[in-house]
Amino acid sequence: MDEKLNVLLVSDDEVIHHQILNSLSGNYPIQLINPGEVAREINRNAQDIVIFVQPATDTASETIQYIKSSSPSTLVIFIAKGSDFMLLRNITKAGASDFFVYPDEHGLFISRFPTIYQNYEIQKLKREDSVSVFAGGGGQILSLFSGNGGTGKSLLSTSLAQTIKLESTAEVILIDLNLQFGGIETLLSIESNRSIADLTPVINELNESHIRNVSQRVESSKLEVLISPCDAEVAETITEEFVAKLLRTCRRSFDFVIVDLPHYLNRNVVTVLEESDHIYYVLNPNTPSLRLLKQFEELSLRLGIDLKSRTSVILNKVSKENEIQEKDLSNTLRFPIEASIRLDQKGTQPFINKGVPIRSAKKEKRLIPFAKDIRKWSLSVLK
Repeated sequence: MDEKLNVLLVSDDEVIHHQILNSLSGNYPIQLINPGEVAREINRNAQDIVIFVQPATDTASETIQYIKSSSPSTLVIFIAKGSDFMLLRNITKAGASDFFVYPDEHGLFISRFPTIYQNYEIQKLKREDSVSVFAGGGGQILSLFSGNGGTGKSLLSTSLAQTIKLESTAEVILIDLNLQFGGIETLLSIESNRSIADLTPVINELNESHIRNVSQRVESSKLEVLISPCDAEVAETITEEFVAKLLRTCRRSFDFVIVDLPHYLNRNVVTVLEESDHIYYVLNPNTPSLRLLKQFEELSLRLGIDLKSRTSVILNKVSKENEIQEKDLSNTLRFPIEASIRLDQKGTQPFINKGVPIRSAKKEKRLIPFAKDIRKWSLSVLK
């Protein structure tokens, strides 16, 4: 493995952490923080190994438990300031893998750390290989955006998420960030009082368990869905910091995070676009839509959002009657066309009216044209 592991040293004891840094930092890149900064740092960056020095306050078990709940694969090494059987039991129960007593076992810790590091490297490589075979997602955030309403973006988001879930064993979550009016709950016949807004009280300690307690599950596919509060007043309480923490936690917990965005730019939308691994711009093949795409490109450039390397176009409602055909766009669009979705009002309207997913089983014999195009797109995403 060419890439160095992320090693975090958590300590408020200068004597101990100076000795550790003097012994290890020459061979390993180690970041030092105090215990009060753990939540922020874990939310910001995934950590491979955490060396946790017993703090002055009695918060070690809770903090380690938080680290493991936020990032189950993180290896926690605990450095105690004395032999204490009850502490050892609590720390082990919280999720620590190794336990050393300072100063008696300081030399033992330093001598064993290279082996611990190397073993973690091997296990991480095995996990990455198994994840790529298992799902192919790798914690990708895929956002769907369009500069104008009525493009069919929410139906595309719902269908893409449902199809990826049915066509693979990936863990998928669909997030509706149309906070004022929603829409996805109607397409999936979801009736619930729980929404994204219910995560606000726990956003600083957010983990997968919190998300799954609030999300709704589509029974036919086991797709997880975070629905909108559908309330303009509540929407005002959702900040860009909230959105960033939500996406980063979802990235660690799911293979694919699919975000349905509103058709305007605000701070929350900009945050999602910046966090996204890929942006799908939904375009109807007509002149007004092309003009709005150009405006979106220009505004994104002024805002400093990098689109070029991670944006592609989804042509939706494609038919022979369109004023602009796909072949006419090859020299016009700045971004590649990822998929073309046929106009299929006759096929899709019954599903929309009933509020049921267009795909509901893994192996369906008869797919409508819209579903066939979505399946082709989803398979390219999985690859």
